[in-house]
Amino acid sequence: MDRVVVVMGVAGVGKTTVGRLVARSLQVPFLDADDFHDAASIERMRAGEPLRSADRLPWIDRINDALRTDPTGHDVVLACSALTPELRARLVRGLADVVFVVLTGDPALIRTRLAARRDHFAGTDLLASQLATLEVPAGAITVDVAPGPEVVAARIVEALREAG
Repeated sequence: MDRVVVVMGVAGVGKTTVGRLVARSLQVPFLDADDFHDAASIERMRAGEPLRSADRLPWIDRINDALRTDPTGHDVVLACSALTPELRARLVRGLADVVFVVLTGDPALIRTRLAARRDHFAGTDLLASQLATLEVPAGAITVDVAPGPEVVAARIVEALREAG
């Protein structure tokens, strides 16, 4: 694995949509952390209950295993909330080149986006706890999501290219 670009933030900022666009633009694989949740965690979130550490740690370990065992050796874009320094450290352990991209936005906009989603387990009930938990990593690329996914993805790709 070369570089891992982690598109992170609270539920509803567009991590998956933007991450897919960034991966497509960079012509690299895309992984969605949501695909690594177990059924019990999905049900907790669907019920509006924030995950506990006991729920998060095995999930983060599954993602890390997938990143470390990728046989392609290519860059990859990962959409993952990665809200705390402890989870980020566990997420990227054993990986050398990681860039964090934090998607931010006005909480009212994010709440509106969450309320409009119909096919996702994370709803508006989780937003307050996620906003309270989010700790932006030092040195991260930070992008406001208000302009929409295509503009946000283009800004990320530009920032990644400028960073090398």
